[in-house]
Amino acid sequence: MINNLVLRRLRYALNLRETDMVKIFAFTDYEIKPAAISDLLKKELEAGYVECTDVVLERFLDGLIIHRRGVREGAGPYQPSTETVRLNNNIILKKLRIALELHEKDMLEIMKIADFKFTKSELGAFFRNRSHRNFKPCGDQMMRNFLMGVCEKYRPGEAKKA
Repeated sequence: MINNLVLRRLRYALNLRETDMVKIFAFTDYEIKPAAISDLLKKELEAGYVECTDVVLERFLDGLIIHRRGVREGAGPYQPSTETVRLNNNIILKKLRIALELHEKDMLEIMKIADFKFTKSELGAFFRNRSHRNFKPCGDQMMRNFLMGVCEKYRPGEAKKA
């Protein structure tokens, strides 16, 4: 999945301004200017487009978790992930589930809103450990549909601009 697309759709779905996004990044001690965010939100063929790296998207998602749910009790200052695992759709989905406080039924409802047929067991497979025999990688099509469903859930009936 293209990280810029994830960032664009989340910004639209949650109705975030660049200044709000700067604050979200600040929760993870990541300094970014509104102009840099604007460049990340541009589409690939637009002038000034900047590719969103895994580090930047992970910082945003972690900041979104802190912004929406608060700092975890007993947790010290934010520590960026030390894993060298590339950010993938499963990790993005897991972080969105935490940030938006979604339960299984909520996620299935979002997929239904996006008109994407999905079962409880298929959804559970995305959140399993990579070494588990029932683990399933989350594909780009599923992630796109999930993000479309999130947009529709949080901003119903509005024209899709993301």
